[in-house]
Amino acid sequence: MSAYDELMAFTRETEALKAISGRLGWDQETVMPKGAAEQRGEELAAIESVLHARRTDPRIAEWLSKIDTKVLGEVGLAKLRHIRQSYDRNTKVPAKLAAEIARVTSVAQGVWAEARARDDFAHFAPTFKEVVRLRREEAAALAAGTDHDLWDALHQDYEPGSSGAELDQMFGALRPRLVALRDKILGADTPKGLEGTFDEDKQMALTEGLAAAFGYDFAHGRIDKAVHPFSSGGGLDVRITTRTNPEDPFNSIYSTIHEVGHACYEQNISRDYLLTPLGEGVSMGVHESQSRIYENQLGRSRAFTTYLFGQMQETFGDLGIDTPEAFFAAVNRVTPGYIRTESDEVQYNLHVLLRFDLERQIIGGSLEVDDLPEAWDARFEADFGRKVDKISNGCLQDVHWPVGLFGYFPTYSLGNVYAGCLHQALRADLPKLDAALESGDTTPATGWLKEKVQKYGGLREPRDTIVHACGFEPTEVPLLDYLEEKFGSIYGF
Repeated sequence: MSAYDELMAFTRETEALKAISGRLGWDQETVMPKGAAEQRGEELAAIESVLHARRTDPRIAEWLSKIDTKVLGEVGLAKLRHIRQSYDRNTKVPAKLAAEIARVTSVAQGVWAEARARDDFAHFAPTFKEVVRLRREEAAALAAGTDHDLWDALHQDYEPGSSGAELDQMFGALRPRLVALRDKILGADTPKGLEGTFDEDKQMALTEGLAAAFGYDFAHGRIDKAVHPFSSGGGLDVRITTRTNPEDPFNSIYSTIHEVGHACYEQNISRDYLLTPLGEGVSMGVHESQSRIYENQLGRSRAFTTYLFGQMQETFGDLGIDTPEAFFAAVNRVTPGYIRTESDEVQYNLHVLLRFDLERQIIGGSLEVDDLPEAWDARFEADFGRKVDKISNGCLQDVHWPVGLFGYFPTYSLGNVYAGCLHQALRADLPKLDAALESGDTTPATGWLKEKVQKYGGLREPRDTIVHACGFEPTEVPLLDYLEEKFGSIYGF
């Protein structure tokens, strides 16, 4: 067996173990008994120790040194790129630190959930300080020998090749037009919303149908409920979660479509890449581009909401809204709110930019945990013009920081930018798309995304993945143009 074949066989086993770890995380979020949190932390730490040992196995360096890269094609070279990046990063992080991060963040998730339910930051603060301390220590190890600062070092795990400085520039261009658009909208009349209460079992049945309509393969997936909707897994086992609210069925509908975008990316990756480094989404920014284009440019479009209007009338009866156009406006209402995941397209990125700035300060050391609530509340009031009413609507609303995902948040806005570019290219290729969407047929669009983006998995670098699909370098302009045209048509300016 050649060095290349030995490395691929070894990597396949590592990928399988990583999938098992992911399944433990899915279980923790959905059906695990509350009292099992401490033990689950030990279990995840144990498997992380095994994974870290495999990712830093000296044989990887030996195999890499023996492989003749001149005989490899694009796929083989891409696999080696991922393996080399993983090895270089993981050998910088001590095994004891990797296991401790896995243990503490697993326990922190349960403590955060309790603190959020109680609106009690002090309950979470000691645990959160430990999470921050460990991630700063990891960042320092990763940044050693590079030109990355601490935050950039962590960010590479989610968006390789990206940097805080580049994102600062892009977000600086996003903010003025977003704020101006929001102010124009909030100065206009607000469209009417839905009326009544909506049976949660019927919501789940409807969302399952919508998931199938967007191409989710239930033979290799399932939908469950969770506090914070997410997608988990890859290859032949890709699971999603949603949540229901009897007063707001759009919460369930659009969180489901969003997670289906993530899941379809994973399900549509070439089977040739199964249990290899190419067998998952290339980055969180590209991943988010899929979930956001499914949810927003497709799912909240005038054409698709015409179809959804009929489906909701069949499911729930009278909605308090009489026309598809009024329903389209209701789906896309822009109203003041605190919660990122429930935010409209216009204000969503402002939520992300707030988190991006604060987490860079936290990891960089200029903002400490005890001062976070005050810093959050001040920034939120400055950005959104209202005071935070309770901490569960403030800095305790998201699970990302409690589980140590620093460097993750900006990929949401980067994904929106990528989605804007993909949507522009998609519309140019599919001029008759709206006729299909009005009948509930998403396959022209989802098929385009599969062929242009999804099937390639991790073959290309993140930015190159978008350039290959769109034919141009990504920029924030298509997203901003789309938002101004869409919401201008709804709000009459």
